[in-house]
Amino acid sequence: MIGLSLAAAVAACDRDPSGAPTAPPVTPPVTPPTQAGTPITGVAVPGMASFEQALPELMKKYAVPGGAVAVVRDGRLIYARGFGYADVESRAPVQPDALFRIASVSKTLTSAAIMTLVEEGRLRLDDRVAPFIAHLAPAPGTTVDPRWEQITVRHLLNHTGGWDRGKPNGGFDPIDRPGIAAAAVNAPAPASSETLIRYMKGLPLDFDPGARFAYSNFGYIILGRVIERVSGMRYEEYVRAHVLQPVGANRTRQGKSRLRDALADEVKYYRPNLGVDAPLVPSVFPGEGLVPLNYGGYYIEAGDASGAWVSSTVDLLRFLTRVDGRASPPDILGPQVVAEMTGSGPDQCAGGACYYAFGWWVRPAPSDATWWHGGDMPGTKAMLVRSQNGFAWVALFNTAAPGSFITELDVALWNALGSITSFPTHDLFSTFR
Repeated sequence: MIGLSLAAAVAACDRDPSGAPTAPPVTPPVTPPTQAGTPITGVAVPGMASFEQALPELMKKYAVPGGAVAVVRDGRLIYARGFGYADVESRAPVQPDALFRIASVSKTLTSAAIMTLVEEGRLRLDDRVAPFIAHLAPAPGTTVDPRWEQITVRHLLNHTGGWDRGKPNGGFDPIDRPGIAAAAVNAPAPASSETLIRYMKGLPLDFDPGARFAYSNFGYIILGRVIERVSGMRYEEYVRAHVLQPVGANRTRQGKSRLRDALADEVKYYRPNLGVDAPLVPSVFPGEGLVPLNYGGYYIEAGDASGAWVSSTVDLLRFLTRVDGRASPPDILGPQVVAEMTGSGPDQCAGGACYYAFGWWVRPAPSDATWWHGGDMPGTKAMLVRSQNGFAWVALFNTAAPGSFITELDVALWNALGSITSFPTHDLFSTFR
């Protein structure tokens, strides 16, 4: 449904099913091979057989080793299964609640954390961010663009802060320059989030804050520092204490760059048709030589608030169902705050068919909007969706397949859900940690 292609996203949002739930039988967790040889783990749900035939075929088509998919209806987890391999070499299958890097889906967590501070009156959306990072001096011999003083929390949330990584002739994402940034400010490599801010302070903005939309990981990195200065807590600690733990998403953690630092139950990451080790690139860690791009080729930790969280499908749906504006289960944010978080933003589709709000792409509708956010980095593909008619779903994979993979997955998922006339009444949330 919602891929990285916004045109595909908007067109596909109209395929939401509905139906009256009854209680078909639930089978126990299994790990059988499919006809294509792909293991599937978790609880089988009647009516989903067509999806479970289609997804392994798509994974084979796009060289995706493993993934997990989960679906919520009316606040209940009705489907959660793992597909393929968490570790190809050991043939360990993906479990339904396996941990994956979620890349830019992390922005939904940062947005929710900011909105908790707004709701408590400790922060305003139109507060200038410069005072929160005044202690981070620019690189020696550089000056700060005076337009930095105009940047607000709102600008950072909806990607209108003034940086354009995609501009012709010189656009870049500072997180891709950990060595350059560290050298510019005489800081240790690889560059931390604070070092990236110091480096960027010495460079001119690409446009006036608020003038237009340009997707910016860097803006969310700054939001992480705002959370720290306002709360007095480290970014990860605040998000876990005020967003994740209140919703029961207790296994979600910040990820690490090196394979040796992977979390327990975290999958192994691969590159399509290349495996985990190819091609090797220089490590961002000095003295570590050539490494897989997925493991040390970039510094995940510096992007803590923009793309460094590791989570499961189950934890992400625990989070989403508690910020989705629906009555049950109750949200951790008030209705006015949820409306502010998703209510408006820069148009991103023809005719205003969708926009980017605060950490969410939104397709408005008269009765019920669709929200989503994707995530993509070497070795990772993620998608989190709040759909219409009480549905939400998440898909996580251990390779960065193209956007067309998610689009085709969505078609298969909604074809299966649309064929179900009696939805299960079980709630699988209680069966997972």
